[in-house]
Amino acid sequence: MPRKILLLTILIFVNLICLFYYAFAKPVDSTTLLNNSFKYDGKTVEFQGEAIGEVMKRGKYAWVNIHDGQNAIGVFMKYEDAKKIKYLGRHRVKGDTILVKGTFFRSCKVHSGETDIHALDVQILERGYKLQEKIDMKKALFAIMLFSAGSILTWFVFKNKW
Repeated sequence: MPRKILLLTILIFVNLICLFYYAFAKPVDSTTLLNNSFKYDGKTVEFQGEAIGEVMKRGKYAWVNIHDGQNAIGVFMKYEDAKKIKYLGRHRVKGDTILVKGTFFRSCKVHSGETDIHALDVQILERGYKLQEKIDMKKALFAIMLFSAGSILTWFVFKNKW
């Protein structure tokens, strides 16, 4: 009897580990998607990254490019979901980090053969923010000194007509 209970406990424990492994699966990165596009074509995937560029509205839907640090993939989503995005990544702006669950298409027939993801669910994981531009004072001082030295030398050369 204790042996059966032990075996049953181990079986339940292994099943729970498998359940949690698939329930909390990591999103697929863009390099894996693009390098294995035939494998993922038409399958539901999770993709996470920074929203970049512009929201391109197309009727009730919108295009948003998502960059995961390696590549960017276009995501076709409901415009209502796209309106949730407040910050889009560009110069001096860190875009919202979003998690997209949707269908990956290696060559989408609807969108002229583009590689894209048709979003089923969009979640904002982290809000973006404006970046502060930091000026390195040592470099700025060096540039001013170099410019001044160059100006003095130029003036000296033209004054003495060398």
